[in-house]
Parts: sequence; C-alpha cells; structure tokens
Amino acid sequence: MVVLAAKLYVESDARERAMDSLRSQVDNETGDLDVTFSVGLRDDEFPSVTVEGEDETVARNVLAEEWGELTPRLDPGEVSVGTLDGWDDDGFTLDVGYGDEVRIPTDETGLGQGTPGQIRTRFGLVQHLPMQFVAGDHDEGEPARLADAERDRLYEWTRSHGRVNVNSATRAEARATVNRAGHAQDIVTVERLGLLEQSIVCREGTDPPGLLASIGQYMPSELLCVVP
Repeated sequence: MVVLAAKLYVESDARERAMDSLRSQVDNETGDLDVTFSVGLRDDEFPSVTVEGEDETVARNVLAEEWGELTPRLDPGEVSVGTLDGWDDDGFTLDVGYGDEVRIPTDETGLGQGTPGQIRTRFGLVQHLPMQFVAGDHDEGEPARLADAERDRLYEWTRSHGRVNVNSATRAEARATVNRAGHAQDIVTVERLGLLEQSIVCREGTDPPGLLASIGQYMPSELLCVVP
C-alpha cells in the first residue's frame, strides 16, 4: 500500500469527482504494468492505493515518485513530502499524515525576506500544496527545512511569465474554468501540483492578477498569483 501525499479535503460531489480523477491517473501511471489496484481514503483525508500483481513493487515506486509517499517514520536528513497545513509568525506547518505535523521555521525556508504570510503570497503557496522538506533531528535540536529541489521549484515559478495557483479543484476543473472565462488563449497549460492543487501557467503578456480576477468568480478556491 502507498499513502499518497495528496490530501482530499473537498466534500460531496467534488470529493467523488476528485476520487474518480485520482483513479484515472493511477490507472494511467500503472496501465502498462501487471497489477490491479484499489484506491481508498483514510480518516486523515490522504488517499491510499493498494496494488497487487507481478509488478506491484514497480507500481508502488511509480506512484511514490509521482505523488510523494507518506510514511509513519521520518528519518533525519532524508527528503520527505508533506502538504501545507498552516502558517504563523514563526514559520510553516506541513501535514505529514499519521496525525503528525512538521514545523519549518521561516529561516529554514530559504525563500528570502518577509513573514511567512508574505512568503506564501509571493510564491503562490496555496493551502494543502504538497511540498518537499528535509526532516530535522529533534534529538540534536535541528529543525526541518525546505528541500533544495523545493526551493528551486518555487524560485523557478517567479522566473516564468506568471502563474495563478489554485486549490480545491482538479486539473480538468481548473482547465474548464479557464475556458469558461474565455482565457484559453492566455495560458500555456494547467500544471498539476497535487490532486486538488493546480498551477495555471500564463503566456507571455498575460497579467496574472487580471487572470485571477476573471476566473475567481467561477472557482470556490483559494487563488494566489505568482508575478514575475
């Protein structure tokens, strides 16, 4: 079984659509392998995928690589994945499943000056965004920090032509909303960041705040701009 680092926090019909989307994506990723799979949802809102068959080890590795895997044990110095759960004056909190949270102090983000709220806004860190971190060592007093690859990814966002990051929507829903608002020609693609977290990548010349204002009326989501 693989517990995916992709929190499913919507309700009712939206939850069913998200589960259907996840099943389809798991099928796409494992379709060439000799396995069967079933998708469940744990009480902590993280989905689990059980795979069986000749290629089950390969399938589990593929899913862990694609989504990130939650494990009950965090080894100090190892790169792990959690979802952005909250922030305050001192830093960020990541949900790592199994009833646990990881605190990342502001100084350990490597994302420059500002309060956690300002950093979150500047880099488009919508709530529940999956993020890579390096586990700290409590016995040695070493805090957790953002992984180098995560910092690189976030800085790369600020070097593009702009983005609008959203949560509470599947990739298909985000793309349909852009089309409905008449902005299909203004974007490059909708990049999947998580199951319900997407990044709408702007074309050169598209104004991210203007795009946000236009599509926001159609999306019951948190939306944050990344402005180059």
